[in-house]
Amino acid sequence: MEKIFFDAATNIEIPSVQQWKEKGKKVVGYTCSFMPVELFYAADILPIRLRGINAYSMEISDSYYGPFVCSFPKAVIQLAGSGTYHFLDGVVISNGCDTLRRMNDCWRKMGEDIKGTLPSWMYYVDVPHKPDGHAFDWYVNQIKKLIAAIEKQFNVHISEKNLKKAIKVQNKVRKSLWELEKLRRETPLKLTGTEAYSAIIASTMMPVDEYQAHLNAFLKTIHKRKQDVADGKKKLFLGGSICDDFELVSLIEASEAVVVGENICFGIRDENDMVSETDDPIAALTAKYLSASVCPRMMGWYKERSHMIINKVKNIHADGVIMQNIRFCDLHGTENGLLERDFEKYNIPSLRIEREYGPLTETGRLKMRFDAFIEQLKSADINEQKI
Repeated sequence: MEKIFFDAATNIEIPSVQQWKEKGKKVVGYTCSFMPVELFYAADILPIRLRGINAYSMEISDSYYGPFVCSFPKAVIQLAGSGTYHFLDGVVISNGCDTLRRMNDCWRKMGEDIKGTLPSWMYYVDVPHKPDGHAFDWYVNQIKKLIAAIEKQFNVHISEKNLKKAIKVQNKVRKSLWELEKLRRETPLKLTGTEAYSAIIASTMMPVDEYQAHLNAFLKTIHKRKQDVADGKKKLFLGGSICDDFELVSLIEASEAVVVGENICFGIRDENDMVSETDDPIAALTAKYLSASVCPRMMGWYKERSHMIINKVKNIHADGVIMQNIRFCDLHGTENGLLERDFEKYNIPSLRIEREYGPLTETGRLKMRFDAFIEQLKSADINEQKI
C-alpha cells in the first residue's frame, strides 16, 4: 500500500496539509460530495473533506446532538470540539442530510461554549433535493453566492479562467481515478480494495497536484504486478452510508474477500462522471454535482440509482453486495431495504448491516456476519457444481 495514501486515509492533519499551511495558504473543510471543490482551487485554497475518524467517544457531541443521531456528524463535532480541526481557516456545511444540516447550528453553538473551536469563517450552502428545473437554477445561484463569500472572506478573485483551469485539473484526477476503477475489474486482480479505497479517500485530503502525481505513480506500480489478490476469494461490492474509514474495507477483506467496487460518497461513478470543459463553468459544475443518481437524498430518482448500482455490480463481476448504513441514517437505511428487494430480483446475493461510524464500529459482530456471508457464497458455488 502507498504510505502517503495510507497516512491520508488514517489521519486528518496530514503532512501535505501542514506544508500547505506553512506556505501561508488557506484550508477550508467541507461536509458533502455535493460541494464543488473547483471553487476553492480556483482561489488557491485547499478544500478537505471533513471526517470523523479517530473520534473514540461522543462526550462533547452528545451535548449538542443527543444520543439518537447518526454518529458520523457527531464524530466530526467531537473532533472539532477537541481541537483536531484547529488548522482550518473556514468550514462550508451543506444539507447532505438533515443531521449534516444541523451541524451548522451545533458547531456554532459549541463555538460559543468552547472557545477556539469555531473557525473564523463558516458558511452554509443549501443543496436542493432535485437536479432539474428550478432546483438547477437555485444551485447555480448558491454557487454564485459561495463564490462571492469566498472572495470577500479571503480577499481573492475567482476568475472564469481560474475556474476553468481548476475544472480541467480535477477532470484529470477523475480520469486517473477511473483508470484505478478499471484495474479493479481486471483478472488477475492486482490490488486490494483496501489499497484502492485509501487512494480514493486521499483524493479528498491532499493538494490536487501532489495527489495526481502520487496516483499516477501508483497506477504504474499496479500495472507491473503479477499476483492475483483475488485468488480463492470472493469479490464484493460495498454500498450505503458515507464510509471514509477504510478499516471497514479491511475488515471485509479479512474474511477471504476482496472489495472491487463501492457506492459510498467517495470516488468516481463512471467514465462520464466529469465536468464539462466547454460549457459555462458554473452551469457545468451544477450539472455535475447535482447529478441525480448518486445519493438517496435526491428525491424521485430511486429507479435510476437502483439501475446504476445493479449495472455496476454486474460490470465488476461482483459475487455479492454488502449494504451498510450507519445507525440512525434514515436515508440509506430505508433505501438499502429497497435495494435488497431489487438485488433479490436479479439473483444478486446481498448482506444488509447496520453499524456505528468509524472507530465506534462493533468489529467483532460485523466480522462474524462477513464470515457467514462469505461461507454462504461458497456454499452456493458448491451446490451449483453438484447440480
